[in-house]
Amino acid sequence: MEKLRALPQKMLLNLEKLNELNSQGYAGKFCLGDTVVLACGGWEGGPRYVLEREAIFDRATNSYIERKCYRARKITD
Repeated sequence: MEKLRALPQKMLLNLEKLNELNSQGYAGKFCLGDTVVLACGGWEGGPRYVLEREAIFDRATNSYIERKCYRARKITD
């Protein structure tokens, strides 16, 4: 039987999580009530939190990818 993969992390920012992200260097990037996802992108290092509207869910990798990075990958394919 095929195992279902867990969906990528997506969250609605409450005050506690917003303060936590602000302390991690995301200060000024998000507002209370924004929906954020962990996404890969053109930056170095692992996934980062970005606004959900700035990311695309890629079913092939079962993860979110930043829109600009996703478009760049599709153009070069």
